[in-house]
Amino acid sequence: MMRPQAWRNWLLVVVFAAGMAWVEAACVYYLRAMVDRLEPYQANPLPMHGVLGPVELVREAATLVMLLAVGGIAGRTRTTRLGYAAVAFGIWDIFYYVFLKIIYDWPKSLFDWDILFLIPLPWWGPVIAPLSIALLMIVWGTLVTFDAVRDPVPTGTSIWWRSSALGTALALYVFMADSFHAVRQGVTVPGLPTDFNWPLFALAVTLMAAPVAQLAWRLMLSSGRRALTS
Repeated sequence: MMRPQAWRNWLLVVVFAAGMAWVEAACVYYLRAMVDRLEPYQANPLPMHGVLGPVELVREAATLVMLLAVGGIAGRTRTTRLGYAAVAFGIWDIFYYVFLKIIYDWPKSLFDWDILFLIPLPWWGPVIAPLSIALLMIVWGTLVTFDAVRDPVPTGTSIWWRSSALGTALALYVFMADSFHAVRQGVTVPGLPTDFNWPLFALAVTLMAAPVAQLAWRLMLSSGRRALTS
């Protein structure tokens, strides 16, 4: 069972991430309106004239810093800090799209293409793709804040985490495949992607879910043992 302090911290992280998502959605709306690209899936989706390019890259990096910082503040151990950061990232990502829908009725569907990130290269994918990863992050981050899993297997040492790392690498490749291809061809501005590698992405998400499944299984076994001894 989650301790009261952990529950309070979880709620505060969620509220912070939701508020941050509105700020992010508003900034993106302003930027897209400024460059006349409210629909991102079009040629030259975010033309970065003058200082806009460097500012946007730094803004994205600052977003990651803020999400990691709130996790560091909320957690007491390395694992719980990472868990709260994962919850913050997942809530922020999901509510970002919720708020974009409220602000200017986009995306029209979960399968609309979006430019997801710009660091280190442009990421592309249907909206449902990052949302599925965000849900995994929320579930995992929530589970690691439970008392029953205060000391899980250290990150990076178990087969579960190796599987997750491989899944993360595959997902990043799927998102940036067209950008990688453009770099190899010497093209400065890659064209719009037309195909999303769903089979490879499904494999990536399955591998990324390995620590979540293992953690949930440990919780179930722990709860069962407590029920038998009570």
